[in-house]
Amino acid sequence: MTVHPDSPAAAAGSAPTSDSAGTPHLTSLQWDNANRHLLRKALAEFSHERILAPEPVAVLESETAGPAGPDKPASGCRGNYRLRNDDGMYEYQFTARVLELDHWSIDQDSIRCFRDGAEAPLDVLEFITAFHERLGINLQMLPVYLEEISSTLASHAYKQWTGQPTAAELAGGITGGADVAADFQAIESSMTEGHPCFVANNGRLGFGLSDYLAFAPETGAPVQLEWIAVHRGHAVFTSASGLDYRAHLHAELGSLLGTFDAELQLLGLDPDQYFLMPVHPWQWENKLTVTFAAEIARQRIVHLGTGRDQYQAQQSIRTFFNSSAPGRHYVKTALSVLNMGFMRGLSPQYMEATPAINDWLRNLIGADDALQARGFTMIGEVAAVGYYNGYYQAGSAHGSPYRKMLSALWRESPLPLLQDGQQLATMASLLHVDFQGKPMVSALIERSGLAPQDWLRRYFEAYLVPLVHCLFKYELAFMPHGENVILVLADGVPVRAIMKDIAEEIVVMGDRTDLPEEVSRIRADIPEGEKVLAIFTDIFDCIFRFLAALLAADGKLSQEKFWSTAAAAIKDYQAQHPQLADQFARHDLFAPDFELSCLNRLQLRNNQQMLDLADPSGGLQMAGRLANPLAGFA
Repeated sequence: MTVHPDSPAAAAGSAPTSDSAGTPHLTSLQWDNANRHLLRKALAEFSHERILAPEPVAVLESETAGPAGPDKPASGCRGNYRLRNDDGMYEYQFTARVLELDHWSIDQDSIRCFRDGAEAPLDVLEFITAFHERLGINLQMLPVYLEEISSTLASHAYKQWTGQPTAAELAGGITGGADVAADFQAIESSMTEGHPCFVANNGRLGFGLSDYLAFAPETGAPVQLEWIAVHRGHAVFTSASGLDYRAHLHAELGSLLGTFDAELQLLGLDPDQYFLMPVHPWQWENKLTVTFAAEIARQRIVHLGTGRDQYQAQQSIRTFFNSSAPGRHYVKTALSVLNMGFMRGLSPQYMEATPAINDWLRNLIGADDALQARGFTMIGEVAAVGYYNGYYQAGSAHGSPYRKMLSALWRESPLPLLQDGQQLATMASLLHVDFQGKPMVSALIERSGLAPQDWLRRYFEAYLVPLVHCLFKYELAFMPHGENVILVLADGVPVRAIMKDIAEEIVVMGDRTDLPEEVSRIRADIPEGEKVLAIFTDIFDCIFRFLAALLAADGKLSQEKFWSTAAAAIKDYQAQHPQLADQFARHDLFAPDFELSCLNRLQLRNNQQMLDLADPSGGLQMAGRLANPLAGFA
């Protein structure tokens, strides 16, 4: 583990607590490192989305030939580039390769900034301000976006300062496999990048320093949730088939359930008229005690106290893993902080249908031979509770964050799914690079003893093929980014994929698949040509683009071998399912190209609500087409 001598890990062997006062992580050195890191990402992703167009200056070398002239380098060629803002005051110079899917692999150490012709320090806040018109950020949104960038820089500085395990340590298990839950959560808290596409991906606006230290996933600090009682006349509780309210709460709270009932009785209240609900401590302190003050005064909401179990915040920030009892459920809470394009609330309307949607999907997966053969599974959201505040229901628009301040759900733990010798890892870890520059995916491959191409094929069978099958057979799409997928590993090799965050994220596109009325919310009218973007955008562009570049840069696998392995996995699957040939043609994964759907463009346009979740297609931002790396294997 790389640890700064003055960091909390060095001082106490654990994450800092919320009483930490100063800002020792905000040093000039760490701030410079954070700016160089984030500027590389901004240049790469804004260029990938064709918002910025760096000018080629010289081709330094190609993969097949020596130095060439100043023409634009072909894919894979290494070249020098420059980028100027509109008034010419700022110029940025850097060296990069442009890889498959227009991926800009930029040499971080090569980046230089010139202001009025004189070299200047790298400053991402200055960069965003200088290019804000070209980035399309209006002046109303710009300060908020700058605050999100500042928060992202500060979190990167903290991660440098506090120290993180190496990729090899994470791949092998911090405890050597003796404590699977601890190893799983060590990986979770060690993720340093956040979403690979979004530049401002650690905004968390609303958190102060003590909040950050107490609740940010990367601190790994233990969290105890607050518990409230909400009157049933204003709340709804739903659960999976066969699970009732009292049984569920007793399993989660044990003897504390009786204690909370007794507290309500001491107040002269009937426990049977209330539902119990866990609440994020920040939400209780900063929102509910103020914004929901009338509900508390009228005893429609009653604060009961702090729970006994200790939890750890996950990458999604509002979801908690139970560290005290890892076999118990995750808890997902409403959290009214602005982070990566949305206020992170939870809708009580969505909570009502959540268990039914999960039951439907569980039955579909369980009855599908192709999914079962690959071990593909999910952890279900088995219970949910939501509170309707009449004032804000009447006084706000549909979809308003004010309607999403008080809900919670319980999600199954993945630990019971493990066999002996297996471990768990967030799929985001495949894109993780430690502070020594080592990719975790390389460490996993080395641990496995497999050839990189063989390891990759196992991963594709566990993750890619099941999602391709869901598209072809059901026109069902997940939101399969790294934080939403848990990999089960055996000796470093992916053996199955576990999907999570189901009810808010899955979509059935069109009417090919019948749905019961109670889950009809997940059906969306997606234009025919956009359905295949569930694979092209969400997997190829937002995950595999980065994974292929990491493996190539680390000398594990060429781009050509990466995509040929993906093509082989899909072709073998298609050969096994000739009855779906019409769907293979309709959603052609070997088409010459596909639309470039841009995530940063969404956030730059509206960083407080990027999309209407009820219409996931309507607000997409397209920027031309990308050459499909599978096309050459058709």
